[in-house]
Amino acid sequence: MKKNLLTILAIFSGLSSFGQIQNILADDIAQGGKLIEAYFSPMAESFGTGLNSGWYNTARPHSLGGFDLTFTINTVIIPNSAETFNIEDAGGGTFNSTKDKASTIFGSSDVTAMTYNNTDFDMPGGFKTPAIPLPMIQAGIGLIKNTAIDIRYMPMLNVGDNINVNLFGVGVKHDLLQWIPGIGNAIPMSLSFQGGYTSLNTELKIAGQKVSLQTKATTVNLVASKKILMITGYIGLGYNSASTTFMTDANFDLGGIQFEEKLEVDFISNKNLRKNIGLRLNLTLVTIQADYTFADYPTATLGVGVSLR
Repeated sequence: MKKNLLTILAIFSGLSSFGQIQNILADDIAQGGKLIEAYFSPMAESFGTGLNSGWYNTARPHSLGGFDLTFTINTVIIPNSAETFNIEDAGGGTFNSTKDKASTIFGSSDVTAMTYNNTDFDMPGGFKTPAIPLPMIQAGIGLIKNTAIDIRYMPMLNVGDNINVNLFGVGVKHDLLQWIPGIGNAIPMSLSFQGGYTSLNTELKIAGQKVSLQTKATTVNLVASKKILMITGYIGLGYNSASTTFMTDANFDLGGIQFEEKLEVDFISNKNLRKNIGLRLNLTLVTIQADYTFADYPTATLGVGVSLR
């Protein structure tokens, strides 16, 4: 994650301008926000999908007092469609270019020459990457009525000199078969409802410009699993929702054009269905998990942890 964030830092550094600066007119601020949204949306969407992954490796909740501590890496695979955006749609005729498409933050490193109010400026290129890994640590504990609570947490960490990140999440898993008298205990598998919420805050200071991104991700799932000897197979069907708010200080400079007032852009919430399938290997107290989530941004999860009851 540090490597990828530092790469994003390098991309942001390209936003610092030189030469004459053109202030964006008040009537064009909203359209400028759409341009920024088009550039950053793939990062927001990939973060949202990654944060909604890795919540479970079995449908069976811990018994009362049972617990686990798990380290996972959710690797989000970037689709080709996320590498560019349509300039006419994003620019709305206010920000123009002789080209039809420009790179997103996940596109090529080539800048795109554009114009605004007779002023030339460059949209930055991206960093061509096939995937974004999101590591996290999660702890769970069993409560009454076959219910378990999971907590994700990472305190504010400094990544390099100019990036701070922190993460917090809470999830719940509840056994459903216990509520089917006489039948639930006879079904040779586990079936649970699972839900989770995660918030990721990222603060960047680039060439004296403060930039913040806050991503909030929510998922709800129906999870089924079956354990045979040391192997637990599990599948999930659910729904993802994620939104990101992008914020800057006043006088944010985009390659030669400047927003005079503080900028706050709420990216369109990303909502989609998700399906995943995985396996967990149980070695006494140690668990090793691997699963794959089918979504707009597919995600591969690997994890290792300790689990009791």
